[in-house]
Order: sequence, then structure tokens, then C-alpha cells
Amino acid sequence: MERIETDICVIGAGSGGLSVAAGAVQMGARVVLIEAGKMGGDCLNAGCVPSKALIAAAKAAEAQRHGFRGVAGLEPAVDFGGVKDHIAAVIEQIAPVDSQERFEGLGVRVIRAFGRFVGPREVEAGGYKIRARRFVIATGSRPFVPPIEGADKVPWFTNETIFAVRERPEHLIVIGGGPIGVEMAQAHRRLGSAVTVIEGAKALGREDPELAGVVLEALRAEGIVLRERQQVVRLSGVAGAVEVALADGTTVRGSHLLMAVGRKVALGGMGLEAAGVAYTAKGVTVDARLRSSNHKVFAVGDAAGGLQFTHVAGYHAGIVVRQVVLGLPAKATMRAMPRATYSDPELAQVGLTEAEARDAYGASVTVVKAEFAHNDRAITEAKGKGLLKVMVVKGRPVGASIVGPQAGELIALWALAISAKLKMSAIAAMVAPYPTLGEVSKRAAGAYFSPKLFDSAALKRLVRFVQRFVP
Repeated sequence: MERIETDICVIGAGSGGLSVAAGAVQMGARVVLIEAGKMGGDCLNAGCVPSKALIAAAKAAEAQRHGFRGVAGLEPAVDFGGVKDHIAAVIEQIAPVDSQERFEGLGVRVIRAFGRFVGPREVEAGGYKIRARRFVIATGSRPFVPPIEGADKVPWFTNETIFAVRERPEHLIVIGGGPIGVEMAQAHRRLGSAVTVIEGAKALGREDPELAGVVLEALRAEGIVLRERQQVVRLSGVAGAVEVALADGTTVRGSHLLMAVGRKVALGGMGLEAAGVAYTAKGVTVDARLRSSNHKVFAVGDAAGGLQFTHVAGYHAGIVVRQVVLGLPAKATMRAMPRATYSDPELAQVGLTEAEARDAYGASVTVVKAEFAHNDRAITEAKGKGLLKVMVVKGRPVGASIVGPQAGELIALWALAISAKLKMSAIAAMVAPYPTLGEVSKRAAGAYFSPKLFDSAALKRLVRFVQRFVP
């Protein structure tokens, strides 16, 4: 077995692992990157990229279907296989950035094999034994399939397999009403499938209920059937004719079944015990510096057991690079980490929701709102249904929730505000181009100051004095 000595060994070539490898090698560190699957990981091949490409096609179909005032709509002619060709083309266009060739060109030693720890500072992979000063576990996660009776006998799909389906599902049953389930349900409905979503609790239950309700109302208006607070007890059927039996005694019948009930961290078979790395079913146990119980081993992204988002993995990568490459102290914080559900309307969140803020700060919280119905750009585009909420404590935002057009883009300003600890006065003083959706944030900031400006007797007395005596 050939031995390799290196500075940093990264296990997993998804977003987090690639970011660590690229940053470290370009700063002069020796890097070995191990990947048993596809370069780019879940985000490129089965997650963010293909799902957003599918959503884009579905959005185009829906726009054609409804037209616009003065512009007649017509039923779109959907070539479902052609949509899948679009998805494949998008992946192909982005793939070179994550490719083995690019990283080898940067100077990274890439080993396409499964990596397994055989000691605190050694990993075996593909006939090599790699000894490194530091290791980074960036193995990501895989779709979780719950132990439902009949699941071993009925064909089902996950986000890793649904994008290969080239024939439009006649009736797609989605088990899971979280972001993935909601996004896939709406996209397939807009492309011509009947869709039923089954959720054991409340759909989009992690989000602000007022804002989530706007999304769910939109789904129902488009013809998606939502079965909330329904436990699945049994699966049966064959390809093209599946049945889902629910706890209330009813049965949902469809042609295709998508499992979208969550994800499990991919740590199996890695020999973490041999490395002295503590872990649970949620992921590697890490401290604020993202170090495991073996301080030579770090974990990033889904493997670190926290929020499962591509941008979290990228953020983690920066925290680790600062430490293992530059020797600088760095700690991760999720205080200003945004998330978005790319439904239509979009739903986005950063920091605390209203309920979380009230639990944390009680009566000290001020909640200000701005409706898209009062935003001129939204009105011109007939997209006035939406709402921005900002949770404010002592003049600073601690959370923001948005439902409406481009919510995923608009949340970035509030992520910056919370991260930089800006005051609401900074947002209120911002000059936004007119007319833009971004003005909704300025309106919310203005709403925070309105009571102080327009309901203050002392201020009104001052204004009367100025108007009367100041030349």
C-alpha cells in the first residue's frame, strides 16, 4: 500500500470539502481530496442545482399558463424529457468548476475511492494510506427513508433518483412537507402532474406559521392536495400504481412516490472509532471551532450535525481554512445563517422567527411588518402577495422572515444586518433604487421608527417651535 504524507486530507468532494481543498492548496498547503462518488456532491448532482433547474422550467410553464393582464395565457406544451435535458445541461455546465481535473490543476491530489480511518492520523483509500496533519470530514448526507411497512417492496424515489425520470408522473405522491417536498410538489404540479403531499405534522412546520400559510395557500390554489398531520402506516403497489395507507384509514393512490422526509448524515463505514472521533446519528460531535473529539479532525457541512445547507458547508469551510491553513482562531456561529424555500412565492428566514424571538426576549421584542402589496415594483408585476417581518431588540434586528417574490434574494440584506450587528437606522437610511422589491426592507425599517416620529407629542412640540421661531 502506497503511503502519502500531506498537510490536509479532505474526505468528501461536496461544497464544503471542495471549498476547503481549493482554499488550502491555493494558499500553499499540501492537500489530498478523497471522494468515492461524484465530484460536486449532492448539491451539484442531486440537490440545489437540478432542483432549481426543474423549478425554473416549471415557473416558465406556469407563466405561460396564466399569461398576464392583456396577454392571453395558454396551456403549455411540456416536454418532460426536454426539461430533464435542461437539468442535465445545467449540471454539465457547472460541473467543470467542481471537476477532478480542475482540482488536480490547482495541485490537489484527488483519490476517487472510499476513505476509512485506520488510526487517529491515518486514512486508507483506494490502495493508499494517507497520513495528514489535519483531516476534514465533509461527507454530507443522504436521503432518509423511514421504516414504513412495505417500503422494501414498493418502488420509490428520492432527490437522488427523481431527476432521472423522463416520463411525466401522472400522479406524484410526496411523503414529506418540508422544503424539498414543497419545492418538488409545486414544480411537478406546474409541469402537469397531479400531486398529493403527505406530512406527519404541519407542512413547512419549522417556518413562521403566518408566512408558511401564504405558501401553502398558493400550493392548494394550484391544485396540490395537502394531507397534513397524517402518519403513513403502509406502502403497497407496483411501478406506476402505488398506494399509501394513512393512519386515519384512508388510502392515497398515485403513479410515483417521492420520499422527502429528511436526510441522514453519511458517516457509515468511516472507521471513526479508530480515529477517536465521537459522533451520533446527527453527525460528528464538534465544538464551536468545528473540531471533533480528535482535535486533528474537523467536520463541516451536514457531517458537522447542524443545519443542512450548501451555504452552511461553504461557511464552515472558511472557518476551518482559517485555522488549519493560517493558524488563526475562528469559531462558527449560526446567528445570521439564512435559509430559503424556493416555492412560489418564496419563503426565507434568517435569525430568529417571531415565536423564537418572543421566547428569547419577551416584551423587549418589537415586530415590524411591510407588505408587498404596498411595494410599487411588486404591484407592477402583479406579485403583491407577500410579507416581511423583522424582529427587533434595542434597535437591532435579531431575525427576519420573508414570504414573497425573490424572498431568497431579499433575505441577504437582513443576513448582513444581523451578522454585522447593524441598527435599523442603517437600513432606514439606505437608498434603494426605485422601483425595486428591495424597498420593502427600507419600508420595514421605516415602520420601526414611525411610532417614534409620528406619535411623539414632544417631537410635535419641537416641530411647532421650529416652524414658528427658527428663520
